[in-house]
Amino acid sequence: MELSKFLSELLQAYAGPGLSLVSFGAATLLPFSSEAALMGAIWSGFSPSEAVFWASIGNCAACAFNYSLGYWFGKKIEDRISRSKTYAGWAERMSRWGYWALGFSFLPFIGDPITVLSGFFRQKFWIFALVVFSLRILRYITLAYGFGL
Repeated sequence: MELSKFLSELLQAYAGPGLSLVSFGAATLLPFSSEAALMGAIWSGFSPSEAVFWASIGNCAACAFNYSLGYWFGKKIEDRISRSKTYAGWAERMSRWGYWALGFSFLPFIGDPITVLSGFFRQKFWIFALVVFSLRILRYITLAYGFGL
């Protein structure tokens, strides 16, 4: 079954929780757009606020999941790679610019890897959550009320 057709059926069958699942999947490394799901939900009868709510739950949960994966894998492999010059360079950049990089975490293609790297380099979760969740929700609000009506 084609991925977009499957996601569309999931959205129709499970309404809000379906939109959360689609948004969760899209914020991991699955090749699907949560923005398209949000707009599809609105065009199929969801109110903009309802669509933003459900999409935000799934998308923010996935960002936290991505952070956790990065954190877990970072702990597992840090000893092996800590002597690498490449790792040292990235660790230094992330310690200096990492929180600023979170400002790009809402963007397609690069946003999801940023959420994994944030966990990998152990950024403070409360800062991560504040910035990333706010930007993701603001993106949905902009789409829902700017283009959904």
